[in-house]
Amino acid sequence: MQYRLGSALLLCLLAAPVARACGACGCTLNSDWASQGYALRPGFRADLRFDYFNQDQLRTGTRTVDGSAFALPSEQEIQRETLNRNLTLTLDYSPSADWGLSVALPTYHRSHGTVAEGDVDPSYSDGRGLGDVRLLGRYQGFSEDHAFGLQAGLKLATGGTTQAFSGGPQAGQPLDRGLQLGSGTTDLLLGAYAFGDLAQDWGCFAQVLFQKPLAEKDGFKPGDGVNANAGLRYTGWRGLTPHLQLNLRAEGRESGPNADVENSGATLLYLSPGLTVDVNRAFQVYAFAQVPLAQRVTGLQIEPRWSLSLGLHWTF
Repeated sequence: MQYRLGSALLLCLLAAPVARACGACGCTLNSDWASQGYALRPGFRADLRFDYFNQDQLRTGTRTVDGSAFALPSEQEIQRETLNRNLTLTLDYSPSADWGLSVALPTYHRSHGTVAEGDVDPSYSDGRGLGDVRLLGRYQGFSEDHAFGLQAGLKLATGGTTQAFSGGPQAGQPLDRGLQLGSGTTDLLLGAYAFGDLAQDWGCFAQVLFQKPLAEKDGFKPGDGVNANAGLRYTGWRGLTPHLQLNLRAEGRESGPNADVENSGATLLYLSPGLTVDVNRAFQVYAFAQVPLAQRVTGLQIEPRWSLSLGLHWTF
């Protein structure tokens, strides 16, 4: 199976924003150039990806903040860390070279520690379960080489929204809405992409995807978001494909009486090198790292210093 698209990284595509004074993003990788599913032949594809990132860097604006410098009890929440271990199964089907549909099924394991407003000891949670499922269709029949396409789909409200703290002074109290496994909202997804060859053995791509929640749920509505991605891949080595991407995520503030308006919203720029290895014609393995180049957050939020993604990809 031959593909023409370079890998695309979609920051926070599968992860909800994190807790009050939330860390807006972690690594949510669209894996390698195969897993996106822009295939030029009909057929089924499957991708299984593990993402690891620890949000332990407290930030405000464009700078880091020393969490230990805050006197306790404080008038605001001081987050400690949010450790994310996520597993995502993506199923993709192309009935023809023009059309395609992908379904992403994320499961999350998210451990969180924070010192709530007015407390002197941290509270903890450990959430596991299904996140918000995403359905994304595409059409790329505008030209013979299928080098340009449009995307449309929905993020469904399948993730739980009722998790509570399990330890510390806040034990039994509900987690902030941004830390739940799901946002509780159905979101509209609209995007476009283009890809081609810069030179012999060099491919490139560009992609943008907009996300807009359609309504609030229980007094909470996530902010609108946009992901813009550009990247290169080198195909001159048999069975081994290196990648390099720039990934921009911009996210608006939450809204509603249960939202943390003052500590939500961010603009984040990441550099993402990666490598795909062809085990055989139908099976690939890949690894990607992600490091921040620039970060601007609203209020007080926690962000990861780096992230790692490992995955498997099958073509049937």
